[in-house]
Amino acid sequence: MPIVAHSSLPSFADLRARGEQILTLDEALQQDIRELHIGLLNMMPDAALRVTEQQFVRLVGSANQIVQLYVHPFTVPGLERSPEAQAYVDAHYESFEDLQRDGLDGLIVTGANVVGPDLADQPFYEPLAEVMEWAHEHVTSTLCSCLATHALVERFHGVRRRPLAAKRWGVYPHRVVAPDHPLLLGTNTRFDVPHSRWNEVTSAQLRDVGVRVLVESVEGDFHLGTSADGIRTIYLQGHPEYHTVSLLKEYRRELDRFAAGELDALPPTPANYLTPEAARLVQDHVETLLRARASGTAMPPFPEDAIVAHLDTTWADTGRAIFNNWLGLLYRLTDVQRGVPFMPSIDPEDPLGLVRAQQ
Repeated sequence: MPIVAHSSLPSFADLRARGEQILTLDEALQQDIRELHIGLLNMMPDAALRVTEQQFVRLVGSANQIVQLYVHPFTVPGLERSPEAQAYVDAHYESFEDLQRDGLDGLIVTGANVVGPDLADQPFYEPLAEVMEWAHEHVTSTLCSCLATHALVERFHGVRRRPLAAKRWGVYPHRVVAPDHPLLLGTNTRFDVPHSRWNEVTSAQLRDVGVRVLVESVEGDFHLGTSADGIRTIYLQGHPEYHTVSLLKEYRRELDRFAAGELDALPPTPANYLTPEAARLVQDHVETLLRARASGTAMPPFPEDAIVAHLDTTWADTGRAIFNNWLGLLYRLTDVQRGVPFMPSIDPEDPLGLVRAQQ
């Protein structure tokens, strides 16, 4: 599905430079192809704002070529921004009010940075709830990522996330437990998913409130599920949008904090992520870093390029397949008029016929 560069968003040019198929607006207007309009509610902190934006645009755009995709990034009030990040948002992001007026076919909601244990105390909590309440009435399907999943299942289902004894980050094996669901068409029955979080909601918690659990594991627990109707809200706890290097960059930031004295102990390496060759390079770097810290000499540069050459991606194909299936369902279910969520023949309470099939 070719992404249309319909605005000044720099990520369009960046992705085109990396070989992604990005249409100019003039090219798009010359084609007689259906449009889909996807909102991207980006709540990530400044350091991850553009990276997350590009990850999801790339993942959406890597699906098949049956429609033109217009991605509309926006954000909500209550998120602390540097002047530079706020200027970027002001210049390139759209307003929620404009999207309410024009309509969306689908919506993606990213995670966010939180301070303190209670999600309801976060400044974005009520604005996020407002977006979701609007989306439930006006958008065919909303896909929620990680922290957004935690916030929304608490808000609308009363499920409170649980703190973990240690950070769960790494790449974990998962298994499909609902292979007949249309979102999982053409996926493997077992595949890997990256995770990175300090809290969790479990499959058992979600099943108790009527969420359809589609993919889970023993180590990572819940990864993918949907609202009872099968499509209106999609919950992700893992990160299929991650690049190969995403966890490595996060690990590097933690090592930098240790080197600066902000952390007392070495951060653990992400589980099941480093190949033996990459693990050896990391171990050698850590030994050098420890000697430099003990002697008060300059810290060694992190050998990122050398490590990246030995990393594997074991989640990208399945992530693309699930997003491709999601966009295909949007194409089949949505009305051709932007802002109208379903074609007249579709039952909004059971758009996929899954509820009827169980009766």
